[in-house]
Amino acid sequence: MENQHRKISGYRELNQEEIDLMNEIKAKGRDLERLLSRVALMPVYDKSADTERQLWCNAADVQIRTGVMQLIRAVALPT
Repeated sequence: MENQHRKISGYRELNQEEIDLMNEIKAKGRDLERLLSRVALMPVYDKSADTERQLWCNAADVQIRTGVMQLIRAVALPT
């Protein structure tokens, strides 16, 4: 449905530059998620190292998702 965001409270019309930038941000976020998956799946030879890696990867996942959301909001400026 074209222009469906007009029917959602708090959303405004975006220009093409904003749309392109938001799409680029989302693409970079997907790239980072793939990179994170590669790191998380790296072999380890010590159980404690695996636990620590998973802790860091879980924290990174939250930060990546939060950062992407914040960048999207910085462009879209919803009310």
